[in-house]
Amino acid sequence: MHESRPAPALWVVVPMYDEAEVLPEFQARLLHVLDALDLPARVLYVDDGSRDASWALAQDFARLDPRVHGLKLSRNFGKETALTAGLDAVARVENVAACVVIDADLQDPPEVIPELIARWREGADMVYATRRRRLGESGIKRLTAAVFYRLMRRLSATAVPQDTGDFRLLSARALRALAGLRERQRFMKGLFAWIGYPQAQVLYDRAPRAAGATKWNYGRLWRFAVEGVTSFSTVPLRLATWVGMLTSVLAFAYGAWIVLKVFVWGISVPGYASLIVAILFLGGLQLLALGIIGEYVGRTYLEVKQRPLYLIEASVGAAAPPSDAMP
Repeated sequence: MHESRPAPALWVVVPMYDEAEVLPEFQARLLHVLDALDLPARVLYVDDGSRDASWALAQDFARLDPRVHGLKLSRNFGKETALTAGLDAVARVENVAACVVIDADLQDPPEVIPELIARWREGADMVYATRRRRLGESGIKRLTAAVFYRLMRRLSATAVPQDTGDFRLLSARALRALAGLRERQRFMKGLFAWIGYPQAQVLYDRAPRAAGATKWNYGRLWRFAVEGVTSFSTVPLRLATWVGMLTSVLAFAYGAWIVLKVFVWGISVPGYASLIVAILFLGGLQLLALGIIGEYVGRTYLEVKQRPLYLIEASVGAAAPPSDAMP
């Protein structure tokens, strides 16, 4: 007699970093949504080296509800890596129907999950939630986000959906494809878009944070933007080349004009100020080009070292054994 296999389940991956203030409310709202679904559901919390009681709360949730699982990374690796760890763990679980990615801060409402499932059942492998409105965010934050997403669409051949974060649903096929992408510098929004497959969109209003403070200051957002551009576009390198060529042509033409004035009209050229300006201008362009090249070289350096993406210190439930590491 063959043992019956469990029914395919929906997994919800929740990366978290110092979210203890909001986790109880998030857990209650998420379970309320999952209880109303017509398919089995599981929750996987991924603790990205939190300094507060986030991991202890996840352990408590797992003790109270067998549907809840957890992974604790050995340190803070960053949200993109924590998200990767959760998706890797789900990809190794048998009988996965689909996987939802959602943050724990309640800016992405769990109540949207049934809409994602409905579009998935219509045949989409990737259902992404696009922000119709971004409540509780400053005008500068909304402006810079809009500029970034539109810049990415122009610079990259991979069409990254505008005004869309990590909140989305992936089919089992999309989840397996994503697990095969192992680059160290991970811009998940680009990787989600790169795998392709049929996609669908769900619109929602993004809420303000329910509690706690955002971990994304403008310095981290700038590094995130650079990561996105350099991971999915070589346009900055080509731009540095074209700017260098144009500057060389202009400098040659100007030099020829100076020589012509001296030999034809006998005009002496004092030129100290103009010489200094030209040197500083050309030097600045060279340093800018070297900086752009350095960004790409640095990423190549990190890739070739082939370190594990993350290390797992502990786990709760059946998602993955402790001390697991993915190459």
